[in-house]
Amino acid sequence: MAHRILIAGFKHETNTFSSQPADLAAYEARGLHRGDALLWAYAGTRTEIAAYLDAAERYGWDIVIPISGNATPSGPVTTECFETIVGEVIEAVARDGPFDAVLLALHGAMVTEEHEDGEGEMLRRVRAVVGAGVPIGVSLDLHANVTDVMAEHADILISYRTYPHVDSYETAQRVALRVAGMLDGTSGPTTTVARGEMLDGLDHGRTTSPGPMLDILALCDDIAAREEGILDISLNAGFPWADIHDAGPTVMVVGEGRDPRYRRIADRIVSEIWNRRRDVTVDPLTPRQAMDRIAELGPGSAPVVVADFADNPGGGGYGDATGLLGAMLEARLERAAMTMMQDPVSVQACFEAGTGAEVALELGGRTDPAYGAPISVNARVEQLCEGQFRLEGPMAKGVMSTAGPSARISVGGVQVCLSTLRGQALDRQHFRHFGIEPDTMAVLAVKSAQHFRAAFAPIAREVLVVDDGRGLTSRNYRALTYRRLRRPVYPLDHE
Repeated sequence: MAHRILIAGFKHETNTFSSQPADLAAYEARGLHRGDALLWAYAGTRTEIAAYLDAAERYGWDIVIPISGNATPSGPVTTECFETIVGEVIEAVARDGPFDAVLLALHGAMVTEEHEDGEGEMLRRVRAVVGAGVPIGVSLDLHANVTDVMAEHADILISYRTYPHVDSYETAQRVALRVAGMLDGTSGPTTTVARGEMLDGLDHGRTTSPGPMLDILALCDDIAAREEGILDISLNAGFPWADIHDAGPTVMVVGEGRDPRYRRIADRIVSEIWNRRRDVTVDPLTPRQAMDRIAELGPGSAPVVVADFADNPGGGGYGDATGLLGAMLEARLERAAMTMMQDPVSVQACFEAGTGAEVALELGGRTDPAYGAPISVNARVEQLCEGQFRLEGPMAKGVMSTAGPSARISVGGVQVCLSTLRGQALDRQHFRHFGIEPDTMAVLAVKSAQHFRAAFAPIAREVLVVDDGRGLTSRNYRALTYRRLRRPVYPLDHE
């Protein structure tokens, strides 16, 4: 008889310093799918849900998939939203069970209005209804803030190994493989988690150049190959823009049975993360310094890519900070483009004016002018669109992206892509959908911290990262007020 498996997804990377809550509307805007719509949204994509679907076909499992939700990083998930989505998962267990196993696609850094450990609370509830003997396997983002409660209620926790996250599909495959071993009786894994006195570390998890993340991943692989019983070791750089007790880097060891060696191994790796805590591979520039570097490089056959690290919507940034755009306009760049600036007011004005019209706009700076005041411009409306397109990859290949009604304007030699909804620019479609072919531009500016590299590094003659110290995702952590974070931690207390 086929094993009966529950599959579900519920993701959020919560920036607790954001004033914008993650409510049901936020999930509906990016991706809240049920039933057949869920299968249509994820089948054939490079996502965890797709990997679980493929595993079910491979192993001959009978599956139930009640819901999968993902929202753009922002402030805490509302109680209504959390109770609705988790409630539908619990309802499916009661209605369609019993189940032989549960496979979940989570992020690992969810904070709700009532629970600072959103995933831990969800796993606690799922475990309570499925029972102690039912395997629960979970895929996580490598920016997860993994807690002891999460490890207590899940048998298997496995995180991505790449940043940009181009291995989400493979990560879920690893989770499914371990769950399959539990179902056939050949494996009985547990997960051990360890953390140190760090809020930030592992070079924020970057794997695009030699550095601590790649080096310590190699150490993990060596330990797993030599130590009996080790099934998987995950490194989590953590998500530092979360004011919760357990924010920061962690190590997860998945091993056969319960063995005190797993704790010693995890602690050893945490010590190595501590030793490498100051090692970084990116030295951010100010917006002015980035413009000076572009001038120094001069004309070239490939674009210079500039990333706005401090206002990254993929980490909860508002997506409308104006520091970088202001510097681009001041520098009078030619053949330059930025995507995406969230500004629904300006988008509406562009739609009212129509394509080809000249409009006076106050660009950006609407959510919190402290991160860059609005910029007064006279612009030409170049294109209007509905803001729906399918990602090319490598990240999230095949997934539909929604920017809402959108407009491309030109201000001198700078093209600015305006959106109604926030979103991180991690795919070339974030330009192409607006009628811009990235390869033909001299300068490409993106609201992103690292994910952009998967699509844009191959076409860039140089990559510049900008952090003016003011944005909601700036690494200037001392500008934020942490009240619940355990102390002391690096870099707030330890030098």
